[in-house]
Amino acid sequence: MSTNTPAGSRLQTGPPLARIVLYVKDIPAVAAFYQRHFGMKPMPGDDAGWLELSSGTGCTIALHQAARSQKSGAAMKIVFYVNDVKAFKARAARRGLKFGTVHSGSGIEYTNAKDPAGNSISVSSRLFARPA
Repeated sequence: MSTNTPAGSRLQTGPPLARIVLYVKDIPAVAAFYQRHFGMKPMPGDDAGWLELSSGTGCTIALHQAARSQKSGAAMKIVFYVNDVKAFKARAARRGLKFGTVHSGSGIEYTNAKDPAGNSISVSSRLFARPA
């Protein structure tokens, strides 16, 4: 299978990425965060300790109830693509989400924050960068 990459080149890929699972202690708080700041919607289901959120783009974020002994946050980052990082950061700040410094280079911009469970998140313009 091959797909077009943002830069317009062809890339061989394996199976499509379908879901990211986050182990969290407070599913309602983390769900509200992704709904409020990224427009994600809960998917149908009533499994205790599990809530899946969709952005409508294919890959979902599933919130799984963490064990009491499990640490919050992980060595990973969830990245959302936006056209205008600075404008998104300003809108997010008005809704209470504080991102760090906007970094730029090689025609892209990005900024980072944390969700309520301590997971790293980022917004990036990489998808919309013009090839050199």
